Amino acid sequence: MSLPTIYFIRHGETAWNAAGRFQGSKDIPLNDLGRVQATHAGDVLGDLVARNGHALDDLAFVASPLMRARVTMELVRTELGLPPEGFALDDRLREIAYGEWEGSTLPEMRASHPDLFAERERDKWHVSPPGGESYVSVTQRMREWYDSLPGDTVAVSHGGTARALMVAIGVALPEKAADLFIEQGAVYVFRDGTLAKYS
Repeated sequence: MSLPTIYFIRHGETAWNAAGRFQGSKDIPLNDLGRVQATHAGDVLGDLVARNGHALDDLAFVASPLMRARVTMELVRTELGLPPEGFALDDRLREIAYGEWEGSTLPEMRASHPDLFAERERDKWHVSPPGGESYVSVTQRMREWYDSLPGDTVAVSHGGTARALMVAIGVALPEKAADLFIEQGAVYVFRDGTLAKYS
């Protein structure tokens, strides 16, 4: 049985992204640039689907339940000429939880918990923010999500879950994935054990 192809899209920009604030589980809406990025991702996705010989009707569409991901998916589907609401939600696609650090910038995190911040800088994959999740636990839920896929899938999720998925299916090592920038407005294609970005 062939592995499913995943067309993975990070949600568009929010005001907190623009300000360098970590969102985690906070439900922050897209800003104007984020809506443009989401529409652009839909355009890129349409070209990729056609190039790969897929039919839109044969793809599953699923998003994180957080508003910034849901609205991104609605804009992607609209750009594809599909009904905007025709997708599933999966809580396993939610962003990594940053606990007490949600809403903070990196300097604010460092000031609030200097020792823990330094420890996490040395080992982002295993050390959790205060009251938050480690990448290890997010990787586990992303592996569970991947193993449950019925077939080729379009997913709209988050930067943290993208990194965790890369490690979960073996296309990146934790020490590299932890610091990868995940572009907004791009489509990441996981296919046959490889990963490519299109923007």
